[in-house]
Parts: sequence; structure tokens; C-alpha cells
Amino acid sequence: MAQVNVTINGRAYRMACDDGEEERLMGLGRRLDATIDQLRSSFGEIGDQRLTVMAGVMMTDMLSEAEKRIQALEGELAGLRESREAVIDRSAQSESELASRVDEAAARIEALAQALNKSVREEQV
Repeated sequence: MAQVNVTINGRAYRMACDDGEEERLMGLGRRLDATIDQLRSSFGEIGDQRLTVMAGVMMTDMLSEAEKRIQALEGELAGLRESREAVIDRSAQSESELASRVDEAAARIEALAQALNKSVREEQV
């Protein structure tokens, strides 16, 4: 298990993470720190703890909205998959019907060709 130092709101925190996750954890810390800095510039000095809680709530709200968008997109994707399957089924049915009609037309053409050949032979006799 790896350990990294993450600086949030001017304070360093030693944190453990899985091996290979060090950069990700430090990036998350930088993101939280940037959110706290943004709040500080908007509201001024209102206390470190309050800024940290506000940043946490703000980021949780962003996460909640992202989860809602993901859920909506997953629903839309499911609908598109169903539509795709319906289109594939209709296409297969249309291809089958077309092949059947082509076979019928070919049979009629063959019958006409045989009738013409028979007629020509009868005239020649």
C-alpha cells in the first residue's frame, strides 16, 4: 500500500492508497483544494472548516448531478439498443420478404422463358 502527502487548504495530509493510485489521489486532492480556493475567493475568509464542508457539499452535489446524467444516459442507451434491435428485426424480415419475391419473380420468368421456347419450337415444326 502506497502513501502520499496531499495538501488541502494549506495543510498536508498523509494518505494511504493502492499502489499505482498515487497520482489519482493527489489529483483528487488538488481538485478539492481548488474548489476550496474558489469558495474562498467568492466568500472570503469564513473559516477553514466551513470552507472545507462547503467544498465537500459542492463536490457531492456535482457528483449527484453526474450520477443523474449517467442514469438518464443509461436509460437513453437502453432505449436506443431496443430500437436498434427492432430495426435489425425489421431489416431481416424485409430481406426475407424481398428474397421470397425475387424467387417468385425468377420462377415466373423461368416459366415464361420455357413457354416462349416451347412456342418457338412449335412454330419451327
